[in-house]
Amino acid sequence: MTLIRDMCYPTPRELALAARALADEHPARVRLRQAGTSRAGEPLWVLSVGSPATAGAEPEGAAPNVLVVAGAHANEPVGGATALSLARRLIREPGAGTAWHFLLCADPDGAALHRTPRPGSLLDYHRNFFRPPGPEQPEWAPSLLPPDRLPPETLALTGLIDELRPTLQISLHGTDLGGSWVQLTRDIPGLAEPFGKSAAELRIPVETSASDASGWPSPGAGIFVMPAPADADATAGAAPGAAGSASAAAGTVPSEDTRLSTWYHAHRHAGTTAIVEVPMWASDLVDDPAPHPDPRGALRVLAARLTADAARVAVLREGAAGGTDPAADTLLRAVDWTLALIPRIAVEWTGAGAPAEATAAYIGSIDAFGRRLSLRAAAMLLRVLRAQGHPAAPAVDRLVTGWCEEFAARFQARWVPVATQVEHQSRVVLAAYERLVAAGR
Repeated sequence: MTLIRDMCYPTPRELALAARALADEHPARVRLRQAGTSRAGEPLWVLSVGSPATAGAEPEGAAPNVLVVAGAHANEPVGGATALSLARRLIREPGAGTAWHFLLCADPDGAALHRTPRPGSLLDYHRNFFRPPGPEQPEWAPSLLPPDRLPPETLALTGLIDELRPTLQISLHGTDLGGSWVQLTRDIPGLAEPFGKSAAELRIPVETSASDASGWPSPGAGIFVMPAPADADATAGAAPGAAGSASAAAGTVPSEDTRLSTWYHAHRHAGTTAIVEVPMWASDLVDDPAPHPDPRGALRVLAARLTADAARVAVLREGAAGGTDPAADTLLRAVDWTLALIPRIAVEWTGAGAPAEATAAYIGSIDAFGRRLSLRAAAMLLRVLRAQGHPAAPAVDRLVTGWCEEFAARFQARWVPVATQVEHQSRVVLAAYERLVAAGR
């Protein structure tokens, strides 16, 4: 299949302009509306494709609704491009009786701080990196904050879910380096086949042991089903993308409860959520099913490296101060939150829950996570130090540059064109809905 030429990741403003053009061109079937406002006052736009009776005006109508959420993580910009591509495809080839709704960017404030329109390397990607702390992420805030402290982006998203009562919610995510995988709040029978076929055709590796889904049931390669909300013992206090100590060992965020995330909010209306991950740079190391010869030994090595790397960043962090710069304060909050995760993660990697048997793909996924965590903290710190003209900036710059080069070399990273990322994500979204309908959900 011939794909369109490579593209840049669109900004929230570009997404809104393109969506407005679609609504103006197809007024009978396309609607653009504002669903809320971000903390910084930016509009949260929803593009709906369907007949007027089912494009959000009549949520209790007979036609099923699908809600697609893009831009939930500021450093994962592919979702907006996928949302536009899907909307255009659905305008050309309308689904029978289904209304599709696209939240074009769930965190425009974060997207304004993470500026990588088309990175040429991992270093380019990290030069302007930003990922907010967990309590400031729209999808995860409910798992960390009481209801009266939820950010407006979260309230807008949960409000959409309550209004639309979607049969299917899709959250579009991306990883910097690795493979593709899908997380589901309920199994969608048969999804593994079209997912795997698309990945193979587009030369995207399947992440068969994604650290975000460690210990979850896997009905097919790269497909992971989250523990059910009723499984309190399995998920209470667990990280998103995790169940108990297995997930924390995999490097996800401690002390969050997946059941409280906006992913499970759709269950209030008998809906299902699918999270579709696609890589910016691909690595075949995350698709290696061979048994690892010494997983516990490997995890000890990785934990020691992560601890040492974090200590280097923490020492350099001591000299930085946010002052009166809101962007610096935001970046430093994210640095501190990231560094605070590391001690518990290192303990989990070396504790009694560490697996005695594991695949090379699993260890590769953990390896990538550890590199990613300390690198992100250093990259965000570098932005603050550079803006301040701090004397430590050159040292942090060398650290970030070296870690990016080592990361890319270790995993034999190859760029996945944006158009290819979008095509794969679009195929999986459509396949998820088709299989859900076929299963009578």
